[in-house]
Amino acid sequence: MQDIEKIKAAREILKCSIEKSRELGIQINNRCWRLESSGQRLDFLATALRNLACKCTLYKMSGHDFDRAIGPAASVVKIFDVICGLENSLSTDDPSDDILSYLTTLKWMEEALGLLTDNCKLVVSWLETSSCINSSVAESWYVVNVNKCLSILGELQATEERFRAKGGPLMSALDKVEIELGSMVTDIAPDDIQIVQAIIDRLAANHRLDKIMYIYVEVRSSNVRKALEALDLDYLDEISLTEFDSVLRVVPQIDQWAKHLEFAVKYLLDMEHRLCIEVFQKAAFKDKCIDCFAKIAVQSGIHSFIKFGNTITKGKKEAIKMLKLLDMFAALNKLRSDFNRLFSGRACGEIQTQTRDLIKKVVNGICEIFWELSLQVELQRPTSPPMDGNVPRLVNFVIEYCNQLLEDEYWSTLIQVVEIHQGWNQESFEKGLLLNEMRNIIRVLELNLEAWAKAYEDASLSYLFLMNNHWYLCKYMRGTKLGELMGHEWIRGHEEYMEYYETLYLKESWGKLPALLNEEGLVLFPGGRAIDRQLLKKRLKEFTEAFDDMYKRQSNWELCDKGLRWRVSQLVLHVIVPSYSSYHKKYIPSIEFEVDQHIKHTAETLENMITCLFEPKVGKYGNATKCTELSGKLDNSIVANNHLSSTPAAA
Repeated sequence: MQDIEKIKAAREILKCSIEKSRELGIQINNRCWRLESSGQRLDFLATALRNLACKCTLYKMSGHDFDRAIGPAASVVKIFDVICGLENSLSTDDPSDDILSYLTTLKWMEEALGLLTDNCKLVVSWLETSSCINSSVAESWYVVNVNKCLSILGELQATEERFRAKGGPLMSALDKVEIELGSMVTDIAPDDIQIVQAIIDRLAANHRLDKIMYIYVEVRSSNVRKALEALDLDYLDEISLTEFDSVLRVVPQIDQWAKHLEFAVKYLLDMEHRLCIEVFQKAAFKDKCIDCFAKIAVQSGIHSFIKFGNTITKGKKEAIKMLKLLDMFAALNKLRSDFNRLFSGRACGEIQTQTRDLIKKVVNGICEIFWELSLQVELQRPTSPPMDGNVPRLVNFVIEYCNQLLEDEYWSTLIQVVEIHQGWNQESFEKGLLLNEMRNIIRVLELNLEAWAKAYEDASLSYLFLMNNHWYLCKYMRGTKLGELMGHEWIRGHEEYMEYYETLYLKESWGKLPALLNEEGLVLFPGGRAIDRQLLKKRLKEFTEAFDDMYKRQSNWELCDKGLRWRVSQLVLHVIVPSYSSYHKKYIPSIEFEVDQHIKHTAETLENMITCLFEPKVGKYGNATKCTELSGKLDNSIVANNHLSSTPAAA
C-alpha cells in the first residue's frame, strides 16, 4: 500500500516536471534552436523505455499508472538534447556581443540542468520502486533492461555536476561572464547599471558572490589609484619625521595633502560609494555594499593619507607646526560629514579608528604647542640682542605669528580645537582663556625686550634698540587683530616709550656734540675781534673727531622702518647742523685761507652723512620690507631661525 502511495506521489512530481519541460520547450522553440542528436545511449534509453512500456502492457504490469509514468520519463532525452544545444550556444557566442541574451541562455542552461537532474532522480526512483513491485514477472529481461536504463539515467543525472565542475561548460560560460563584468565595471555608465546587476544576479545564483566582490573591488580601486597617480602622491609614504625634525621642510606637502585628501574623498570615493549602492541595491546584496566600498577605499590608498597625517604629528614641537596642524584639522573637519557618511558601518571600522586617532593627535598637538607658546618666547630671553640695535627676528616673528593666528580662519579653528580638547578632559571652555594667553605671549615678549636692552654696553645703542622696538610694536600692531586685542592704550603707551627712548638716545649720543662747539675764550680781548685760532682749531678738531667717531660707531646701526629713519635723522640734523652751521659761519672765515685738517666738514657734508645713517644693509634682515613680509604664510627665512621650538634660537 505504501509503495502505491509512493508511485502516486512520483506521478504528481512527474506531472510538474512535464509542465516545466513544456515551458522550456516553448522558450526554446521561440528562439528557433536547432537541436542535435543526443547519441546512441540516448537512443537506447528511448528504445528501452518504449520496450518496457510495451512489455509492461503485455504482462499487464501496473496498468494505467505505469503507462502514464513512462511518457514523462522519456522527456529526459529531450531535455538533454536541449542542454546540448544550449551548450553549443554558450561555447560559441561572445558575451560582449549581447550580454543580456547570453545571460538568458545561461539561465536556461541552469534550469535545464536542474530539470534534467530532478527528472532523472524521479525516473530512477520510479524504476527502482517498479522493479521491486514487479520483480516476480519476467525477471530476467525486465531487470536487465531496467538496470541499463538506471545506468544511463545515472550518467544523465551526473550531467549537472559535470557541467558545474571546473572546466565544465557551465563554469566556462560563467568565467566568460566574470570577464564581461570586469570590463563593464571599468567604465560603468548609468545605463549599464541594470546590465551589471543582471550579471551579478546570474553569478550570485551560481555561488560566485565572493568572486563578484573581488572583481568589482579590484577594477574600481584600480580606477581610483590611476586617478590619484596623476597627483603624484609619492610624498605620502616617503616623508619621515621624528620629534627632532622640523615640519618646515614639508610645509608644501602638508598644503598639498589637504587638497588631495579633499579630492580623494569628495570626488573619487564619494562616487565609488554611490556606485556601490546603485550596483548592490538589491536586498540580497545590501550587506555587501559597504564591505565592497570599504575594500575599495583601502586599496585606493586612504590609509596613506592617514599615515601622512600621523607622520606630521610626530614632528618637532614648534610654532609653525601648530599652524600646519590647524590646517590639517580644518581639512579633516571640512570632510567630517563625508567621512561619517562614507565610512559608517563595521566594514569601515579600521578607517574610523585610524581617523579618530589622527584627529586626537592633531588636537592634542595643537593644544600642547599653544599653551607653551609664551614659555617658548621666554626661553629666548638668554639669547643676545642684535648687534645693530634692530628689531630681533623673534619680535617680528611673534607679532606676525600672533596676527596670523588671530585671523578668522585660524582663530575659529583654534577655538574649536581647544573646546574639543577641554571637553575630552571634562574641563569648562572659555574663549577668554585663549585671548588672555595671546596677551600673555606679548607681555613675555616685552619682558624679553627689557632684558635684551640691558645686555648692551653702549647706553645709546640700548636706547636706540628700545626706540626701534617700541616704534615697531606701535606701528605694526595698529589696525591689526593683535593691536585690537592689546587695546588702544597699550599702543599709545608704546608710542610714549618710543618718544622717551628717542630723547634719551639723542641726549646720550648726538646731543653731546654741540657742547664741543663752545665759544667761550675764542675772542682774545673783550669787545675785540681777534680770534684765538689755536683754541678754535682745537675745538673744531674735538668736534670733528667726536662726530666721526659717533658716525663710525652708528653707521652699522639700523632702524627698522623708513619713517623712523627719517624721523631720527631729522632730529639728529636739528641737533647738529644748525649749531655747526652757525659756528662755521661765525668763526671759520678767520682761518679760511689756512689749509687745516681740522676743518673737515661743511654743514652740507654733515647733513648728507646724517641722512644716510641707519639704512638697512644689503642682504641683512631687518629692513622695512623684511619687517612685514610675513603676510599670508610665514616667511621661511625667518621661521627657519625662529620657530619657537624647545631650543632657543639666535636673535
